[in-house]
Amino acid sequence: MTDRLLNHRAEGAPSAPPLLLGPSLGTSCALWDAVAPELSAAHRVIRWDLPGHGGSAAGLITAGASVGDLADLVLALADALGAERFAYAGVSLGGAVGLHLALHHPERVSSLAVICSSAHFNGAGPWEERAALVRREGLADLAEGANARWFTPGFTVPRLVRDHRDADPESYAACCDALAAFDLRDRLAEISVPTLLIAGREDPATPPAHLREIADAVPGAALVEIPGASHLAPAERPETVLSALRAHLDGGARRGMEVRREVLGDAHVDRAQQRQTPFTARFQDFISRYAWGEIWTDPTLSRRERSMITLTALVAHGHYEELAMHVRAARRNGLTPEEIGAVLLQTAVYCGVPAANSAFAAAQRVLAEEDTAAG
Repeated sequence: MTDRLLNHRAEGAPSAPPLLLGPSLGTSCALWDAVAPELSAAHRVIRWDLPGHGGSAAGLITAGASVGDLADLVLALADALGAERFAYAGVSLGGAVGLHLALHHPERVSSLAVICSSAHFNGAGPWEERAALVRREGLADLAEGANARWFTPGFTVPRLVRDHRDADPESYAACCDALAAFDLRDRLAEISVPTLLIAGREDPATPPAHLREIADAVPGAALVEIPGASHLAPAERPETVLSALRAHLDGGARRGMEVRREVLGDAHVDRAQQRQTPFTARFQDFISRYAWGEIWTDPTLSRRERSMITLTALVAHGHYEELAMHVRAARRNGLTPEEIGAVLLQTAVYCGVPAANSAFAAAQRVLAEEDTAAG
């Protein structure tokens, strides 16, 4: 801890692209414990603590502070660490800091993710009242209600609740002052950095409508809503948050999703995404980034050739349900029914007649459906 810089924790290779992670009011950088180590595989992840929270000194801000003051502290930290340009993701107050940075310092921010946050926080009154309460009575009583504000019923992270209770009351109140004065609604359209919004569907503090408002105003912004998540989504639904952040930060994943839709069709990909759960989120991310973002985008082989190889491999392993999907993909990639039949006939020689027999049956169903749809 120093009295000049925000306390922080850095993970990942020093040469990797920097990614700064901002916390929510009342929490510490422990908010990112289930997400940051995974992100550090591809980024130099730098988590920071708010003044008077975690390991940051209380005197870094005082009464009447603004989100801009917090953003200046983040820039000072980035400068000290040699992060001239960085990606940024923040929760609630940390997300507001990100919006300020993207608006006022776009040359420093390569991409932005705003999580369970807002362009305004429902007016000054409630925050002024909370600041006065904390200055008068401290944080113990307020911390008792943290679970209800932060998580869905039955879920908690004791470490974060303890951080809330242990925060410096005056610093916490100064952060409330910053939230009371924050409102960027009339300037959102000026934000030009690639922006992702992540909303918790059960969030009472910043409901999805707040994130949708930002997504509708920021050019090209994307919105992800997480079922079963309240205000601290990175702690409650880390797998889903991780998947969304990877897709946003990783250009290969974005290109992979484009190719996946081109080959398999929007309807199939939409169904797959609708079925996605926190348990399957990392697998879906894996498919988009590696299968579609690296292999299918490699120009060494054409998509026609890749379809023929894929059909053969699926027959060899008896994956006939997957085979049907890739017969449809092969048609999109330009193979004729005759060419698909020739590929399957080839598999009879090298994979066995029974396997080819099942493959012909699956392919015939798909081609018949295609003929029916065309008729």
